Amino acid sequence: MVTAPNLERITFDPHVMGGRACIRHTRVTVSLILNLIANGMTTQEIIEAYPYLEPEDIAQALQYAAWLAEENVYTSPRPIIARRSASLMTGTPSRRALSSLDPGRSPAST
Repeated sequence: MVTAPNLERITFDPHVMGGRACIRHTRVTVSLILNLIANGMTTQEIIEAYPYLEPEDIAQALQYAAWLAEENVYTSPRPIIARRSASLMTGTPSRRALSSLDPGRSPAST
């Protein structure tokens, strides 16, 4: 079993919930806690629904989510065109993909 850095209540075990981040000694995933909070439940309501959890479990689930969201996003100086077509294999963007980069043209006019 592995724990997240400085988050001893968040564990990863390949034999429990497919290795997803869980509250220690439970099958309660961090994503479940986050979904409950995102849908308006308070820490107290979560504790009432899952009496084997403690307020610190909820706090560390949120800290783990914040740690995951702390990432650097690197942008390319050239626009990246994500389009499934043969043009991606050749490196030449299609007319429709190029027109989407021109704010004066609508994609429907291509």
